[in-house]
Parts: sequence; structure tokens; C-alpha cells
Amino acid sequence: MRAYIDSDVLIRHLRGERKALNLLKRLRDREQFDLWTGAMQRAEVVFFMRPPEESATLLFLSEFQTASVDQKIIDKAGEFYRKWNPRSGTDVNDAILAATVLQTGGKIYTLNSKRYPMPEVAVQLAWKK
Repeated sequence: MRAYIDSDVLIRHLRGERKALNLLKRLRDREQFDLWTGAMQRAEVVFFMRPPEESATLLFLSEFQTASVDQKIIDKAGEFYRKWNPRSGTDVNDAILAATVLQTGGKIYTLNSKRYPMPEVAVQLAWKK
């Protein structure tokens, strides 16, 4: 099964958050998930990394498969955004990830599950704060 890791978890790991490392190890080793991230979540990390962080960040991201985005995903993401943005603050990147998971299967692991209120999308809080 695919575990889609949201950018907030990826960033926490890169900042040294031990809970993020523990989650990723558990998903990969004990629960046998394939680790994935969405195209927009990868973009969030890559666009904002600093030059001294580039090597370590790209090495870390190489552990994940990155889901591509197609017309069907974008069209569904648009529906999610229009429905859920006013109610729960779902942003464009969240909507695209949710549509990706709906199309490909799997579960989103995030620290902000309220951004993914879509009942047809599997979402789990990465860890309790």
C-alpha cells in the first residue's frame, strides 16, 4: 500500500524531528508501506530548500516515489478545492494530493488532517503533537 507523506512531515524530518523519522521507519519497515509523496509536496520542499541543504534534502527525497499529476487528478482536485477550501482551508496543494490518493490508492500521513476533510480519501494524523 502507498503511504503519501505530506510536506509538513517531510519538513519536520529535515529539521530533525525524531517523530518524523520514527513514523517513516515504521511505515516502511514494520507496516511494509511504499513511501510516496505528491508532486506538489515535493515541490514545496525543493523550492524552499537553502543551498547548503540541497544534497541532504535530495538524498532524503530519493527515498520516496513522487506521484505524477495528470488531467484527471487536476480536474478532481479542482472539485475538492472548490468544495473544501471555504470550509476547511484546503489549499491547492492539499487538493491535488487528495485527488492523487483517490486515483492511485493509499493513505495521506499529515500533521494537519483538517485540510483533508474529504470522506473518500484515507488520511491519518502522522503523530499526536
